[in-house]
Amino acid sequence: MPSPGLPEAPALEQPVDKLKGVGPKVAALLAKLGIRQVKDLLFRLPLRYLDKTRITPISHLRPNSYALVQGEIQRAEVRLGRRRSLVVQLADGTGIATMRLFHFSKAQQAMLARGRLLRCAGQLGHGGEFYHPEYELITANAPPPAAELTPVYATTEGLTQPRLRDLSGQALQLLARADVEELLPGPGHAPLKEALRFLHRPPPEAPIADLLASRHPFQQQLILEELVAQQLSLQTARRTAKSKTAPRLTPAIAKQRTLFAALGFTPTAAQQRVIGEIQADLQSGLPMLRLLQGDVGCGKTLVAAIACLAAIAAGKQAALMAPTEILADQHLATFTAWFAPLKITPVLLSGKTRGRTRTQLLQTIAAGHAPLIIGTHALIQQDVAYADLGLLVIDEQHRFGVHQRLSLATKGGRGSDFPHQLIMTATPIPRTLTMSHYSDLDTSIIDQLPPGRGPVTTAAVSNRRRAQVIQAVRTAVEKGRQVYWVCTLIEESDSLQAQAAQATATELRQALPELNIGLLHGRMKSAEKAAEIEAFRTATTQVLVATTVIEVGVDVPNASLMIIENPERLGLAQLHQLRGRVGRGPARSHCLLLYQSPLSQTGKERINAMRQTNDGFKIAEIDLRLRGPGELLGTRQAGETGFLLADLTRDAPLLPRAIQIARQILKTDAARAKKLLQRWLPEAVDYLNA
Repeated sequence: MPSPGLPEAPALEQPVDKLKGVGPKVAALLAKLGIRQVKDLLFRLPLRYLDKTRITPISHLRPNSYALVQGEIQRAEVRLGRRRSLVVQLADGTGIATMRLFHFSKAQQAMLARGRLLRCAGQLGHGGEFYHPEYELITANAPPPAAELTPVYATTEGLTQPRLRDLSGQALQLLARADVEELLPGPGHAPLKEALRFLHRPPPEAPIADLLASRHPFQQQLILEELVAQQLSLQTARRTAKSKTAPRLTPAIAKQRTLFAALGFTPTAAQQRVIGEIQADLQSGLPMLRLLQGDVGCGKTLVAAIACLAAIAAGKQAALMAPTEILADQHLATFTAWFAPLKITPVLLSGKTRGRTRTQLLQTIAAGHAPLIIGTHALIQQDVAYADLGLLVIDEQHRFGVHQRLSLATKGGRGSDFPHQLIMTATPIPRTLTMSHYSDLDTSIIDQLPPGRGPVTTAAVSNRRRAQVIQAVRTAVEKGRQVYWVCTLIEESDSLQAQAAQATATELRQALPELNIGLLHGRMKSAEKAAEIEAFRTATTQVLVATTVIEVGVDVPNASLMIIENPERLGLAQLHQLRGRVGRGPARSHCLLLYQSPLSQTGKERINAMRQTNDGFKIAEIDLRLRGPGELLGTRQAGETGFLLADLTRDAPLLPRAIQIARQILKTDAARAKKLLQRWLPEAVDYLNA
């Protein structure tokens, strides 16, 4: 076991192209997997293992079980059917097994000739066949099966498992002669060299069930180390930001009163509580790093407006970044109306801002003549310069990575002040994700809806009752209401059973000729989208057929009926966001989930969850369990979502310990912290030093 503090050996830090068989092409493929140095091969553990240590008699094979069989080829022929395939039958004296290849060459066909000996390893399908198994031709005096479990690695097109196994084997040979630093502090950890050797090449007696479930102590040790590194990245980002100064922004009380008087309502108790938390941050002289969570319609935008007023009243600029042009347009309309009595005019900077208009707007922003800038990713483009950015508001934070908000935060402008950051989400974040991916932020929660917003009644309806649903649309419009009809695809697809928005719009226009039916999808031009939304907002259009592009940014209080086609294809958080488009006015609102039979078990659970609760936090916890953190987070940015080994659903019990270890390392051993980041999150080192 190497002594603490010993640096990693140069042999493990050398580029992978120093290994045998790695030229420029293979090196480029490995780089796609994040493998650039030899040590990267060691810390990317197998996804699973195959047991090729014993040969199973063909007569003992069971469907859906993995096995290694060996026998003599009895027949090999090409069969034509729905798909051309090469079918190979082999016998071992106890029975006959079939191997089927759908992708094969003439050379393979010639090699797999009658009378040759073959070893075949794979999972036996229900039809009693091995589909595209691993296989090798052997001789009568072939060596016995593998002495170790066979690893299966994450790969990319062009990189085969045999190639990856060979490379990991070369890395293990270098590891045997090298020292690898132990970076987890404290006793109770196995030597890292021993753990890596075992996990890449487990012995036959290894507990394969524990390995497949990532419960083995060696796996848990490395998972803990990765979680510690991830916590270090977040805590370092927070420490870096908090080490800077920020403008002291006092509450703009007079402007708040004018705003509330114009709106005709006062904030809820929950909004007032959160406004107080934010105002305390803004006056502290340290950069605010606050995550604002709240369910759909709870009034987060008003809270953000109060924060913006404090920045503007102090002579600073405020910027609000949204993930889509639709949401940016919605914010522009909202803030323009709200701030009109205050003589404050917001500006919009998005992808559709081009040419002379863009040039003039950039000059206005750089000169400090635009107090409130609303936009999309365009706000962080290189040619955008701010005069004096005091506050950054990011809406729907899960659409952006850590580095994107840091990119905007570093555009502060004059002086050494760092802008305050308010990060908002209408998709409540489960506690596990808050602890793991947003621990650099303080958290505020608006847990109260404004008066008059009742719950949306949700029902599941089979597509066989489509005619009744269309009649429900007619009834809602006859009562003076408007309707959303959401589809999951834009065009018809033979491979999917989802109804396309274009086809549905045509269908509804034929069934409901007396109604004006609009169509909105992501492939439309910005002007076309804006026109469709405005027609629906002004009730010129009574029914809006749309894709999930309306998930955020469309606010029409008169809409009281939401129909979602093929809800089984969407995640719970997205379904909840879509449902939040209705229930914004005084009328009772309904959401119909128009599902396609038969439903999978996951589909049933999603629909049942939507029917049983309107609580976004409960829905977020169920969504995390059903989909996992990768899909929920939406992006895979270094230091934010790109875990190699950890699974937040499975490994949540390790998080409190990881947080504690990371805090201790940051207090006592900065060099160790940097080494952990370089081992697990090398890209994070760049943006944390920005």
